[in-house]
Amino acid sequence: APLWDLVLNINLSSAERINDYLLENEAFNDNARIVCVSSISGIAGNLGQTNYAASKAGVIGLVQSVAPTLKKGITINAVAPGFIETAMTAAIPLQIREAGRRMNSMSQGGQPVDVAEAIAWFSNPASGGLNGNVVRVCGQSLIGA
Repeated sequence: APLWDLVLNINLSSAERINDYLLENEAFNDNARIVCVSSISGIAGNLGQTNYAASKAGVIGLVQSVAPTLKKGITINAVAPGFIETAMTAAIPLQIREAGRRMNSMSQGGQPVDVAEAIAWFSNPASGGLNGNVVRVCGQSLIGA
C-alpha cells in the first residue's frame, strides 16, 4: 500500500493539488493553458504496474472533469506518451525495451522532444479551442488502440 499511495500522490494528487490551488487563488491569467502528463498506460493499463496505470488514468479523469468548469478561456488538456527513449527506459531489459519500441506503426521508441512538442502545441494561444482532450504521443501504439 505505501508504494501504491506514493505513485498516486506523485502522478495524480500532486497535479490535482497544484491545479486546484492555482485556480482557487486566481493565479492563472485569462486564456491560460494547463497541460497534464498522462500515459498510454492510463488508457490501456500496464501489466504489473496497476498503480501507475491507475494514476495516469486518474489524470485523464481529472482533465475531463475539470475542463467544463474552467472560465476566462482557461483550458486543460493532457498528453499520453507511449514508449519514450529516456535514461529510465534504457535501464529496462533489452527484450522488453525492443518490444516497447516495435509495438507501434513507426517501429521505434519516441523521443522526449515528441512529448515536449505536444505540450507546446496544447500551450499555444492558438489552441484555445482545445479543452478536455488527451493526445496520444505514441507513434500509433498498438497498445490501447
